[in-house]
Amino acid sequence: MEQATRRRRVNGEASRAKILDAAAEIAVERGYDGTSIALVSAKCGLPASSIYWHFRDKDALIAAVIARSFERWSGAWTIPTDGTPELRIEAMVAQIAQALLDSPDFLRLGLMLALEHRPVEASARAMFLRVRAEARATLAAGFGDMIDGLTPVQLDQLVTYAIAGADGLFIANEIGGDAVDLVELLGIHAHALLDLAQRMSGARL
Repeated sequence: MEQATRRRRVNGEASRAKILDAAAEIAVERGYDGTSIALVSAKCGLPASSIYWHFRDKDALIAAVIARSFERWSGAWTIPTDGTPELRIEAMVAQIAQALLDSPDFLRLGLMLALEHRPVEASARAMFLRVRAEARATLAAGFGDMIDGLTPVQLDQLVTYAIAGADGLFIANEIGGDAVDLVELLGIHAHALLDLAQRMSGARL
């Protein structure tokens, strides 16, 4: 009995992963509106009933795609605790950039949804905003630890600027493809952020 229950759980997890893989591929190609349960079913080879068993609707499915991609991205980098601020931020950004290349779906889909402001994708958009706030808090803690003397307002400005710049470079990479080296450009962005942070903190001394 226990073995059968375990087998069903494993099969259920495998089916869920297949559904999410298919939904991610379709959503990246076609956007939110172009994604449908029928297309996901055809792509993953599972009936629509199986998809609805795991997810109540398309919105919940896309929200799960974003959550899984973000979890993979956020789990692939850490904030270094040793070294100079310059070395720490270089190492952190290099990890973030590579993780973004490996798990970009949450940002691809999330930026689309965040800019559209439509109630139909409320759950998916809310998921992106939630994980974005989580990333923001992690970055704020990291910058605050690396750079002494920043006020809460300055730290908020620095993190806002950091994320906005990374968004822009990600979009440039999406448009330019191999002609845009995301890792290298985010490294340049990191140095600019560190210089800005030091100027901001120094302005208070």
